Amino acid sequence: MVLLRSYVSGEWHTAPDEGAPLHDAVTGEEVARVSSTGVDFAGALGYGRRVGGAALRELTFHQRAALLKALASHLREHREELYALSAKTGATLGDSKFDIDGGIGVLFSYASKGKRELPNDTVYVEGAVEPLGKGGTFVAQHIATPLRGVAVQINAFNFPVWGPLEKLAPALLAGVPSIVKPASQTAYLTARLVELIVESGILPEGSVQFIAGSVGDLLDHVTAQDLVSFTGSAATAQKLRAHPAIVRNSVRFNAEADSLNCSILAPDARPSTPEFDLFVKQLVTEMTVKAGQKCTAIRRAFVPAEMLDDVAEAASARLAKITVGNPSAEGVRMGALASLEQREEVRRSLKALLDAGSVVFGDPEHVDVVGADEATGAFLSPVLLKGDPERAEPHEVEAFGPVSTLLPYTSVEQVIELAARGGGSLAGSVVTGDPDFARRIVLGVAPYHGRLLVLDSDDAKESTGHGSPMPQLVHGGPGRAGGGEEMGGIRGVLHHLQRTAVQGSPKVLGAVTGRWVQGGPRTEGTHPFRKSLAELGVGDTVVAGPRTVTRADIDHFAEFTGDTFYAHTDEAAATANPLFGGIVAHGYLVVSFAAGLFVSPEPGPVLANYGLENLRFLTPVKVDDALTVTLTAKQITSRIDQDYGEVRWDADVTNQNGESVAKYDVLTLVSKEQP
Repeated sequence: MVLLRSYVSGEWHTAPDEGAPLHDAVTGEEVARVSSTGVDFAGALGYGRRVGGAALRELTFHQRAALLKALASHLREHREELYALSAKTGATLGDSKFDIDGGIGVLFSYASKGKRELPNDTVYVEGAVEPLGKGGTFVAQHIATPLRGVAVQINAFNFPVWGPLEKLAPALLAGVPSIVKPASQTAYLTARLVELIVESGILPEGSVQFIAGSVGDLLDHVTAQDLVSFTGSAATAQKLRAHPAIVRNSVRFNAEADSLNCSILAPDARPSTPEFDLFVKQLVTEMTVKAGQKCTAIRRAFVPAEMLDDVAEAASARLAKITVGNPSAEGVRMGALASLEQREEVRRSLKALLDAGSVVFGDPEHVDVVGADEATGAFLSPVLLKGDPERAEPHEVEAFGPVSTLLPYTSVEQVIELAARGGGSLAGSVVTGDPDFARRIVLGVAPYHGRLLVLDSDDAKESTGHGSPMPQLVHGGPGRAGGGEEMGGIRGVLHHLQRTAVQGSPKVLGAVTGRWVQGGPRTEGTHPFRKSLAELGVGDTVVAGPRTVTRADIDHFAEFTGDTFYAHTDEAAATANPLFGGIVAHGYLVVSFAAGLFVSPEPGPVLANYGLENLRFLTPVKVDDALTVTLTAKQITSRIDQDYGEVRWDADVTNQNGESVAKYDVLTLVSKEQP
């Protein structure tokens, strides 16, 4: 007997009882047993806060991103072992890759986004500095810092690898430790995943803990600094959301629940069009990948009434080619459901759906199985139904398996209203070659969906499909879908951070954020371009100029660049322009002159100027205006995997009257040490 162990408070814990049996979804044989008896749940939370959180918060966002990348690389080396375990859940190799490679891909994606979009710092600065007084001495800035708790994740059975990793990635990048609690049916796969993570030694101790079995009294001990993230049924989400400790402490609760997702075929997608074929192929894929056990799968397929029979015939022909059976058997394209109990749950839901429709393809009670025994394995035929869109059942009952219902519609207005009857969905799609139809549908159903795919012949080759959550995009939805969001790029990281408005002087805000704030102290002396990254400080400044702009400069720039816009070349037309009242210098001439003023031309630690951002031209520069530029080191970011870093400079170009004529950020790459 294999009894799955929990990993809490830095130790592996084996329950003193025999635990509940977990079975191979294909053969019915016992795979392992699971029990959390004896786990100190309050202690696990305390350990995560005290040990894991403290260690993670010492690291910068970039350092945490590097951990994610290292962890992803490590897990990628163990995919074959995870695939083998995944097969016991009923998954084909393709299903396993969807789950395992998809989860590892989320780690890689967050590692990349963390490095590119977050600072190499422990504090996240959000938005612009807000002036609160006329004199510029009282300002405010929003910052975000890691919560001092634990991210508790309670996962569903259908994605035992992707589920925990999609939650772990943004939490770890934010600096918040996690407790992973998988659904018991497939917990043996998640258990091995966590063993690989712990054995690797990549993450600081306490970053990840694991509960095999019941959640016990864990939620009784959550505080306002903890987070709870749940994936599963809407009914369970409702119960957890109402837990007294979660309500009392206003614990951040995120739910990603099953939903009656829809796909809409447009009237222009006739049987002879590529879009018709795309719709049918996508429908069958969503029914059969993971045996339809996806919270994003298509449950309602809305089809123009006149094409209902065409779609039914085409989809049935494709479904007839789906071989069901043991994932290891040659030719099998759909495996088993996760358990016999899950199969019976799907059959119960099918009975309710059949009250409002009829079977187009499949047999809910029997399926020919290859390489396994239908009696002992959790096998079920793909079942395509044809339903009455005005009945409640198709919009309220979800059969969480290889089941979908075709529903006819007769107008755009009707299909939008029918889509909304699902009460909120994770994902929807519209298949059309008509952009105007796509716009009407998207704007009509967007309030009821977390994600929408518009599929056509242009994007089909690169499309990731209706049911594939992407780490860059939010994964969640309103209403029945749980009302929450997971992933979503940096949005997912911010969910684990506390946003705080800090008010104070520019000097104080600069100290808090590690960035120079307008009005804050500047340091002049050695030209900052002569300083290495190690020597440079925020606030280091060079003031250069003045340089007078002549008419000859403007004429030469116009001829040299070919920019002969009338405001620079035609005196009469420029004078008539109410914004200029005469010849003005090109904006890019101003920027070029500013660069010529602040540059230090000799070789040194500055390697390259690689961009300008936030450029605004504020005051027209006229003939004989004298320009001065003030360049201040605004933000210094050391790259942990390079011998150089990035410096963001505040550039303020003023005229002889002290008026700003241009403001922008200059981005340079600077060596960490003197060459």
